[in-house]
Amino acid sequence: MRGNGMQDRSQRQGETELPAIRIREDRSGLSAVATLIEDRAPANAGFLWDFFGTPRSIPAIHAMWTGPEISAPVPDAMLTAAQRAAGLPLENATIMPQPGEVVLTFLPPRVWGGGAAPVFDIGLFYGPGARLLFPIGWQPGSVCARIADVPALAAACGRIRQSGVCTLLFEREG
Repeated sequence: MRGNGMQDRSQRQGETELPAIRIREDRSGLSAVATLIEDRAPANAGFLWDFFGTPRSIPAIHAMWTGPEISAPVPDAMLTAAQRAAGLPLENATIMPQPGEVVLTFLPPRVWGGGAAPVFDIGLFYGPGARLLFPIGWQPGSVCARIADVPALAAACGRIRQSGVCTLLFEREG
């Protein structure tokens, strides 16, 4: 099962502290803590926790179809063969993400434009009116983390929207 590291962390640091991922982008001043929702999206939260056991920089851009979202598709080269093969189940599903939600959207191989690689997209949603409408149609995603400081997230994401492509640094918090 994925996410065993999350259970180990809770045991070490007490049950009240939830696992979290810090997300940074220097030009915009983005520095947000995303608390993982392991009770409602255990496989997806576990994927993020395990994947960001090593800090990773992922190219990101303001989404075009989904509204107020910064989209960070995980480059296929960063995934292991096991991660590609396992994919992710749909958990705590939404098609209308709310401000502050982090949504992990998984598309199996051949779904996005017929490409052989699966898609693992991390979406940071920062404003009202978001929707998971892709060029291929409606695609539910898994709400697997929440960012509490939505005003700061929205301000930084607005700056990213104005400046274009960026690189987000993800790492475990704590």
